[in-house]
Amino acid sequence: MRRLTAWLPPLVYMAVIFGISSLSNPFPPLTARVSDKILHLVEYSILAVLFVRALASEGLGWRAAILVAIALTSLYGASDEYHQAFVPGRQSDVRDWITDTGGAGVGALGFAYLSRRRSTSHF
Repeated sequence: MRRLTAWLPPLVYMAVIFGISSLSNPFPPLTARVSDKILHLVEYSILAVLFVRALASEGLGWRAAILVAIALTSLYGASDEYHQAFVPGRQSDVRDWITDTGGAGVGALGFAYLSRRRSTSHF
């Protein structure tokens, strides 16, 4: 049960990303106002947080969990960009993948920092 609660969130989130990426023009009011790079950064930082959480629950140390989470998130970002090359109205963009990878770093490092800080603080 522990593994299911650790790994189900990133898997479901990846399915949501895949579903949104399958749409020709998802969220037009949002994308008209917010840079797609900001959206990619936030989207993939969340995925990295979910991966760090799952990996840490498997007993990986923080450094390993962060590095593996960034790698997994980056790979998923690359697969998402490849997928979009086949969706009408969408395009594959290496800059989006770079932003996805940057978001992975922000999310993984930020989550690890806040988690470690929370566990060492005394209230």
